[in-house]
Amino acid sequence: MEGNDLQRDGVARVLLWGAVLLAVAAGMRYGLLENGLLPRDCLAPGSPVAPCAFKTALVQSFLHQRLGWVSLVLGGLAFATAGRRLAWAGWLSGLSGLILYSYEPAAVGAMLALLVLARPRGEQRH
Repeated sequence: MEGNDLQRDGVARVLLWGAVLLAVAAGMRYGLLENGLLPRDCLAPGSPVAPCAFKTALVQSFLHQRLGWVSLVLGGLAFATAGRRLAWAGWLSGLSGLILYSYEPAAVGAMLALLVLARPRGEQRH
């Protein structure tokens, strides 16, 4: 059994994309949402449509920890089926959930997905 080579098995790419997504999610949370750059009252007459639609979609993604539950389901399915595409989706949605208020289920989903992504590609399940 060979060890895991970071370049050959794509682990460095997983970590790089994870860092980029964490920066984007942190920018949305701290730069846009908590900093007050998005409109506060989108129900008021004359509210800008595009920023209000973006704010609504962003808030709905983590309301009731939806983003975290999506990550948990994707990570669990990826772990059960060894599906790398499901693992990528679970990993990235889990990292987003860690920053965007859905940290409890998102942490488990991200770790399950990371186990699949960190596995060497040639290794088969027995």
